[in-house]
Amino acid sequence: MLSLRDVHASYGPVLALRGVSIEVPSKGIVAVLGANGAGKSSTLRAVSGIVRPAHAGHPGCCIVELDGRRIDRLAPEKIVQLGVSQVPEARQIFSEMTVLENLQLGAYTRRDANGVRDDVERVCGYFPVLGQRRRQQAGLLSGGEQQMLAIARALMARPRVLLLDEPSLGLAPLLVREIFEIVKAINEAEGLTILLVEQDAKAALGIAQRGYVLETGRVVLEDSAARLRENEDVRRSYLGY
Repeated sequence: MLSLRDVHASYGPVLALRGVSIEVPSKGIVAVLGANGAGKSSTLRAVSGIVRPAHAGHPGCCIVELDGRRIDRLAPEKIVQLGVSQVPEARQIFSEMTVLENLQLGAYTRRDANGVRDDVERVCGYFPVLGQRRRQQAGLLSGGEQQMLAIARALMARPRVLLLDEPSLGLAPLLVREIFEIVKAINEAEGLTILLVEQDAKAALGIAQRGYVLETGRVVLEDSAARLRENEDVRRSYLGY
């Protein structure tokens, strides 16, 4: 469903991605692993249009496709309308607005008011605490609850592809496990395609079918999640055993 082919991207003179190629199958979960500065978040931003891929001067490079359609030159809002939603790193909720208002903003591209109301109840089914606190100011939620809200807000756009950027950041291990279990349940129940960027390799490979390892903006390893869990270099560098 989602394909990146030889994608380069930079921030001014700093080259963040150096020919990244990733394939994400329909209804699958693919994990992108790597240390800080490896280019994980830049990969998601290249998909969502926040960072514009820089064409490297040869045919066939810097292509991002959704279902065979190129999206690498589209504006971010158009990419959202085509079915790609991103959950940003560090959540970035609207802290002074209520939980419900945050969810409604996630559906800002939609015009079906009844469907939006139904989807508020749908996402609160995955995250019951949000339903209980829908009138509460979002900034008063705990870190784990704010991460749940960020994911639920992205789901309100009814995406076909969900981009998750470091959902475990700053959370206790028990909360990380709970959130990843919910993400897996959403994938299985709705067939939602997920591209997951994560430093917690153990958690990510626990729900993904395939993984890619980035170093300094390049893919240095790709394999099934099961084989990556057994790979000696991955275990030593990212799994801690």
